[in-house]
Amino acid sequence: MTEIVLALVPLLLLVTALLLGHYPGCDTIVRLGERFASRPRSRAVRRRPRPVAPRSHAASGGLLIAFGLAQRPPPLAL
Repeated sequence: MTEIVLALVPLLLLVTALLLGHYPGCDTIVRLGERFASRPRSRAVRRRPRPVAPRSHAASGGLLIAFGLAQRPPPLAL
């Protein structure tokens, strides 16, 4: 019985704090947000864009399996 009560104590403390309007950890989140927002951003390193791979028009993934298992081809799109 005491194990259950000891396990419920943190939950009851958290629920009580939330009902009283105090949000634990809120101040810490605000401080971290201010710290990261105040950092100057450097633009010294400029990256080259990645080359774009050519698009393949072949069926792949589930569509490839569906075409392989189909007994007849799909109807023509009109």
